[in-house]
Amino acid sequence: MRENSDLDENLIGEAMKIGGFKTKRDAVNHALKEYVRRNKQLGILDLFGKVEYREDYDYKRVRGWRRA
Repeated sequence: MRENSDLDENLIGEAMKIGGFKTKRDAVNHALKEYVRRNKQLGILDLFGKVEYREDYDYKRVRGWRRA
């Protein structure tokens, strides 16, 4: 799917220079991937205070870890 977008040429040029990208497409794709990745990470913050931990949970026992 081809899309013609009105992008800020100065911003694209700066992104290409900073990122070492040879094409506008590479610069835009990298920026979109970074945007999605960062927003997924921010979604993790919504979990704070919602996860309950059991004080008596022993992860080593569940894994089969034994003391020598």
